[in-house]
Amino acid sequence: MAKDERNTYMIQNDSSLGEVKIADDVVSSIASFAATEVEGVASLAGNATGDLGARFSMKNLSRAVKVDVLEGVATISIALNLKYNFNIMDVCGKVQEKVKTAVENMTGFDVADVNIKIIGMEM
Repeated sequence: MAKDERNTYMIQNDSSLGEVKIADDVVSSIASFAATEVEGVASLAGNATGDLGARFSMKNLSRAVKVDVLEGVATISIALNLKYNFNIMDVCGKVQEKVKTAVENMTGFDVADVNIKIIGMEM
């Protein structure tokens, strides 16, 4: 059996119920869905298709989203393509807030930073 290469993080350890761990791919998915819901975001970097399955494939997530968690504090870096004619600072601020809120609410992690790299623009 192949070794699981994904990082996992403890989000609950209850002696009467057991433990709950979350893979970094799951945190990446949460961040990706939240980011692409913001108006003005065209796609994750490396993916210019509108196909939902391709948009959130693990290959695209690993290129576009990086998650680091240390002692329950997450740092998230996202590479995006934005839509033309949107204010970059406004869109990025909304992405940062939406990603931070989604990851904190769904995982219980504190999010220290949401770093955004704009890779391209789409019409």
